Amino acid sequence: PRVCLPPDIDFLVMARKLGNRNALDDLVMLDRISEENIVKCLQNRYSADEIYTYIGPVLIAVNPFKRIQGCYTEGKIREYRGKKFYELPPHVFALADDTHTQMINKRENQCVIISGESGAGKTETSKLIMKYISAVSGHSKEVQEVKDKMLSSNPILEAFGNAKTIMNNNSSRFGKYMEILFDDGGDPVGGRVTNYLLEKARLVFPGSGERNFHIFYFLTKHASPEEKEAYYLTDGPQSFWYLSQSGTYDVPGIDDGREYKEMREAFHTMGFSSDEVQDVFRTVSIVLWLGNVEFVAAAGETSKVQDAQVLDVC
Repeated sequence: PRVCLPPDIDFLVMARKLGNRNALDDLVMLDRISEENIVKCLQNRYSADEIYTYIGPVLIAVNPFKRIQGCYTEGKIREYRGKKFYELPPHVFALADDTHTQMINKRENQCVIISGESGAGKTETSKLIMKYISAVSGHSKEVQEVKDKMLSSNPILEAFGNAKTIMNNNSSRFGKYMEILFDDGGDPVGGRVTNYLLEKARLVFPGSGERNFHIFYFLTKHASPEEKEAYYLTDGPQSFWYLSQSGTYDVPGIDDGREYKEMREAFHTMGFSSDEVQDVFRTVSIVLWLGNVEFVAAAGETSKVQDAQVLDVC
């Protein structure tokens, strides 16, 4: 049940007295709406590991920066499947289920807009929605192939578009519009991802204490010895200007080796051939070596490359 409190009663005290975890799960039910009260409500729920709160049809998610036991399990998916939007406590799975159900019942396109500042959890939320859709849809060979590709797009996008910043160790440095196409039964049959506003300035000048895009560290640190030799990456990330100027090569909580392996597997799942993957990695290597091209003044008003050997690689 929702509780609408009279103006002379402190809603936080009332919530504690009621002992009802759903008492303040929808901010529109508060009788006194103010920034202070909303923040207090969110803080009260956050302290109890209730990171999701409704404000009407909008879901507010507060990043806990930790794993909450049992929050995204298969059992939790079964718990929310087929339920009404307000039947259970706020959760991203409730939003995903309602969106999927509305699409099937109304035969209308649905859209989920995920917004927030850096580190708010936008990328993780989008992956959780896709995880839910994948779990509740069909399991035929064709549908499973589409779902596998849908989920495998994330490791590749994150490798080439995410980076460590001061605010967030895995910050998406681009905008993403993902479309999932469904058949009449609600099973995914295809999709497409549109990327925009990539932070290109990061490539040539990552800030102090930050990193360039993850892919550069995956390759320079965790490619096989044969790959490093083939792509001229044997000296590690510290030998490239685009990576060394920030002085940061590792990220707490991110295993570059494991992420690199997942990215390689994702390329395979997405249908990239071995030659295509090699071409991608060669391009990454060329970008790094171009950053090592340094020009110095020459006779007259001309210039020359300081180390001509760099050009042999490029």
